[in-house]
Amino acid sequence: MKKADIGVAAYVLAAFIMLIVPIPSGLLDVLLACNMAVAFAIMFGCMFAREALDMSYYPTILLFTTIFRIALNVSSTRLILTTGDPGNVVRTFGEFVGGNDLVMGAVVFIILIIVQFMVINKGSERVAEVTARFTLDAMPGKQMAIDADLNTGAITDKQAKERRDKIQQEASFFGAMDGAVKYVKGDATAGLIITAVNIIGGILMGVLRQNMDFAAALQEYSVLTIGDGLVSQIPSLLISLSTGILVTKGSKDADFGAVLVKQLFGVPKTMYLVGAVLIALGIVTPLNTLIFLTVGAVFIVVGRMMAGTLEMAQIESEASEEEMAVEEIRQPENVTSLLQVDPIELEFGYGIIPLADVNQGGDLLDRVVMIRRQIALELGTIVPIIRLRDNIQLNPNQYIIKIKGIQVSEGEILFDHYMAMNPGYVEEEITGIKTYEPSFHLPAVWITEGQRERAESLGYTVVDPPSIIATHLTEVIRQHIAELLSRQDVQNLVDNLKESNPSIVEELVPKMLGLGEVQKVLQNLLKEGISIRDLLTIFETMADYAPTTRDTDILTEYARQSLKRAISARYFPANETTSVITLDPKVEQEIMGSVKQTEQGAYLTLAPERTKAVMASVQAEVEKLESLGKNPIIITSPIVRMYFKRLTEDYFKDLIVVSYNEVETNVELQSVGMVSA
Repeated sequence: MKKADIGVAAYVLAAFIMLIVPIPSGLLDVLLACNMAVAFAIMFGCMFAREALDMSYYPTILLFTTIFRIALNVSSTRLILTTGDPGNVVRTFGEFVGGNDLVMGAVVFIILIIVQFMVINKGSERVAEVTARFTLDAMPGKQMAIDADLNTGAITDKQAKERRDKIQQEASFFGAMDGAVKYVKGDATAGLIITAVNIIGGILMGVLRQNMDFAAALQEYSVLTIGDGLVSQIPSLLISLSTGILVTKGSKDADFGAVLVKQLFGVPKTMYLVGAVLIALGIVTPLNTLIFLTVGAVFIVVGRMMAGTLEMAQIESEASEEEMAVEEIRQPENVTSLLQVDPIELEFGYGIIPLADVNQGGDLLDRVVMIRRQIALELGTIVPIIRLRDNIQLNPNQYIIKIKGIQVSEGEILFDHYMAMNPGYVEEEITGIKTYEPSFHLPAVWITEGQRERAESLGYTVVDPPSIIATHLTEVIRQHIAELLSRQDVQNLVDNLKESNPSIVEELVPKMLGLGEVQKVLQNLLKEGISIRDLLTIFETMADYAPTTRDTDILTEYARQSLKRAISARYFPANETTSVITLDPKVEQEIMGSVKQTEQGAYLTLAPERTKAVMASVQAEVEKLESLGKNPIIITSPIVRMYFKRLTEDYFKDLIVVSYNEVETNVELQSVGMVSA
């Protein structure tokens, strides 16, 4: 055990021992001195804590100190009633602090009780209750602010986690403080009751056991009892004061003393006014003229000194700023910060700023959050932070999307208009500004708010500007999600899987495959829009075939075949016959015959004229399917699929190529054409 753990355990255990076992007066003096030292340590600790969470264990401290103080009360009471000698500390407080007088001691003790019970305890209790309620009410707003900062790239995931943890800690702390102040209140009440019992018990012991007369017994035992009450109530008062300081603490960035002095005496005008009022009171009223004139003059002098200090600080600040500006010009530029490349950026002109400004009712930040959630559910990968920033170099209504610092797409919107698109069956045209939808480059029309209802009634698809930007951004992310998947992202996915399935992760990574090879397989799947959310199945498949091959392309094909249920559900609707295109076996054989294996992987050596002929056939068959309003899907044999996809991806970006092994047995397919050359 650590020394600190032993010390805390001994402190609590000592309290329970004192409740049961009588202790000598000398040891009681030591424990009372320690109790007073702990009380001062708590008070100064609360004063100089920068924020309330610096004393996060304060509710527990309150409980321990209260138990220890009650145990001291019991021990001192036992000594007073049995021997009449509770030790030097109790007797000194009764005779010296209480003036060795029953009336004087009683008055001082009652004043302490009133101050603690009616003023400090009551105020601390109310402040703790209100603080706890407001802290809990503010939690949702703080959480939303953290999410907004995270989505705009102002903070990292780690910083967001730390801020969320701090919010949870604050809520728990102030909730606990709301209940912990009841300890202090109950302690004050218990001290008052113990004092009354001690006086009555002492008088009875003196009269009945020690044959003292009533007056002598009253004097002797009342002084000792009041001394006992004072020696326990003063530490209790200090801890009550500490509680009030902690729950009312406002400064989180500076020392308590410096901030307090600055706020009270840091304004020269205030010091001048106070000094003038005191001098006027000393002259006009019968108050002691010398004292009030002296104190008033001190305030005026201090105010003048403070004004001089502020002027000097302002001059030094201005000089320092000028010197820093000159030094910045002289120094070579620090380009390290410029080397950071954001994975995804959305830049927009000043006309689109209201869409991203929450204060102006913009919800673009919320839509960005939904985009990340949607893609996480759809593709099983985490989208990097999307940084939003305005760019005055763009047209007011223009926006651009960058991937790793390079512009990959752009669009333009009209802030106070809606985009209406004809789904294909609406015959009546609507007037407006002709344009193209930026995500899929479909013809569209910008219409006003007044035309929106009519356009919807005619059958047009009407969307608002934030939805246009969000849809465009989503499609761009889908197209580039494979290259956005970094090794660190893969490590995070592996760590997440390891929590629930440690055996498969330990078997595969890094014993069979390195992190980079796992990344390549996942990127291959994402590149064709296959979700990697079922990471367990993918890892188990790779673990099955990695002993025989480490070719990431082949491992990808095996992973696709293990995910055939998901692939079939994505491309082949249930209870419906899907029209597809097949590949001529001769073309398949020709493709396989042109595959060359190297240490860096396989590649095709198909002659250019043959490639051109195959692509022409694909073009004809794809147009045939598209004319029927169907997605172009080509079915091939498993061994040819990845090479054929690689052959066609530069010509047909949206072409879907699946193998027979990736189709569920209950799927109904109808071949409407064959690629041949």
